[in-house]
Amino acid sequence: MLKDHDAYAIVAVRDPDRSRRFYRDTLGLEPIGDETDVLAVYKTGATRLVAYPSEFAGTNKANAVVWAVGDAFDGIVAALEAKNVAFDTSTEAAHMQRQGNVYSAGNLKFAWFKDPDGNILHINSMRRSE
Repeated sequence: MLKDHDAYAIVAVRDPDRSRRFYRDTLGLEPIGDETDVLAVYKTGATRLVAYPSEFAGTNKANAVVWAVGDAFDGIVAALEAKNVAFDTSTEAAHMQRQGNVYSAGNLKFAWFKDPDGNILHINSMRRSE
């Protein structure tokens, strides 16, 4: 039924203007369509990320959005660090090693950070096809 249809990531935000600055300026996502005062849609790879206002923004305790960035991982981590993005290094996983803001398990690397509303965002070194 849904296997041939694209899925979008959707995140709840408290302050749409602050959210726009973060997703557009800090993360470099490209706004698409007509942004409204409350809804923003961004192009991210072949998919979309939708940000909408909600009083429940940031209450999810799990990943809200995940990007598989392949070999670009180290460069993206460095760019986010240069923009003073605060990484979440509180994860204690027995099967992962941590070095600075980056976790690793075998050949894969992972990093978690939050948007201004506390939504958990995650990048990893997997390739799209993995």
